[in-house]
Amino acid sequence: MAQPIVSIAFKKDIRQQQESITILAADIGGTKTNIALYQSDRNGLSVLNQKRYVSKDYPSLSAIVHDFSSGTLPARISAAVAGPVVNGKSKLTNLPWVLDSEAMSKEMNVPVHFINDLEATAYGLAGLGKDELATLAAGDPEAKGNIAIIAPGTGLGEAGLFWDGQAYHPFATEGGHSDFAPRTEKDVQLFYALQKQFGHVSWERLVSGMGIKNIFNCLVKSRKEPIPEWLSQRLEEEDPAAVISECALKHTDLLCAETMELFVRYLATEASSLVLKLMATGGLFLAGGIPPKILPLLQSDNWTKNFDNNGRMHELSDRVPVHVVLNDKMALQGAAYYGAYSM
Repeated sequence: MAQPIVSIAFKKDIRQQQESITILAADIGGTKTNIALYQSDRNGLSVLNQKRYVSKDYPSLSAIVHDFSSGTLPARISAAVAGPVVNGKSKLTNLPWVLDSEAMSKEMNVPVHFINDLEATAYGLAGLGKDELATLAAGDPEAKGNIAIIAPGTGLGEAGLFWDGQAYHPFATEGGHSDFAPRTEKDVQLFYALQKQFGHVSWERLVSGMGIKNIFNCLVKSRKEPIPEWLSQRLEEEDPAAVISECALKHTDLLCAETMELFVRYLATEASSLVLKLMATGGLFLAGGIPPKILPLLQSDNWTKNFDNNGRMHELSDRVPVHVVLNDKMALQGAAYYGAYSM
C-alpha cells in the first residue's frame, strides 16, 4: 500500500485490519445520489460496484440502499450529506428526506453513519493519488500545518483538517454560507442586486453553480443588452453554469468570459480567507465538481493575484501549496474510508 499524500487520523490503523468487510458508501445530494459498495482489508479499499440515482425518484435513502443491494446488505453504511449533520440527523434543503442514522440502523439492522459531505471529502484525501491532483502553486512543499478544502459545485462547501503533528483530523464547517465581502464598485453593485433577490448574500450565492448563473444574470441586467439567441437557447435547454463556463473557456462570448473572471476572483478571495481563518499552512485543496472543469481559468494570473491579495498576510498565503482535486467523487470515497476505518 503506497504512502498517502495526506495522512488521515483514523480510529483504526488501515494496515492492521485483519478481516475483510463490505461498506456501502453514499454521497447524497438534492439532485443525485452516488452509491458504491467497497471492500476493506489491510491493503485498503477497493470498489466492487457503483451506481448513480436520481434522488427525487426515491422516497428515502433506505429505498435506494435496498434497490442497490438487491437483498444482500453490507456490514456498514456510511453516507456523505450535503448539509450539517447534528447528532446523526440531517434534513436536506432540496430533498424531502429526513436522515436519522439511529433510526436507519434499526431499520436495516446494520450500523449507519452520516457525515457532512465536505468532511467526507477531507477523509477522501486518504486515497488521493498524485495523478488526481493539478498544482496551482507549489508553495512550500515541506510545510506542515492545517489544511483547508473549498469545493464549489451545486453549492459551496468548506472544511478543514487539523494537524496534530502526526496526522490530519477532518472537520466540517458551513463557511460557504458566511457573508460575501465585496471589495470593488462592481462587487457592491452585484451585492445589492443579489440582496434584493435573496436577502442574505453568502459566498455560495456567487461561488457555486448557482453563483455562476447569478453573476451572469446580474451582468445581463446591468448591461441592458440582449444576449445572442444561440446562447439564450442553450441556457434554457442546458445547465446554465456549464454553458457559461464552456463559452468562457472557448472564448465564444464576452459576457460569459466576464462572468467566469469574476467567479474565479471570488473563489480565490474566499479560498485565501479560509486559509487565513484555519491557518492552513499545510495546503489548500480545491475540490467539488467545478474546479476540474475550469482548470485553465484557474491556471491564470486572475487566480494568483486574488489569492495572494490579503494585505499583510501576503507572505503566508504565498507559501501555501494549492492543488485542484481532479477526482469528482471524493465525498463518496471519503464516506467509504470513514465507514471502514472510523466507525
